[in-house]
Amino acid sequence: MKKISKAIVDANLRIHVFADLDMVGKPQYQRINDRQYGAIITDANGVERYVRIGVIVAEERKDRTARELMQAEIDAYNASQEKKAEKLKASAEKAEKDKAKREAAKEEGDKE
Repeated sequence: MKKISKAIVDANLRIHVFADLDMVGKPQYQRINDRQYGAIITDANGVERYVRIGVIVAEERKDRTARELMQAEIDAYNASQEKKAEKLKASAEKAEKDKAKREAAKEEGDKE
């Protein structure tokens, strides 16, 4: 069986995804290149912004399946979001303690 080139396989996958997203033929989305579609959208401040939607096809891996790779990326993202939330919580707690310390010092200074 003849093997189809990576470039053709990847291009077909991108075409499939863009069609799946129902962007093909929609006037607000324009094809930028074989990997991206773009649109001009007005943001909340009333400014026109250029947004792009791109499709990246992951390389085939010998050490894991496509499903395993996808799950690993999902797990890594979720772990980073949890870590970010923990840092925000710790930062908020520190800010609260520092504020209480400043207020206590101010009250101590007012008594003198």
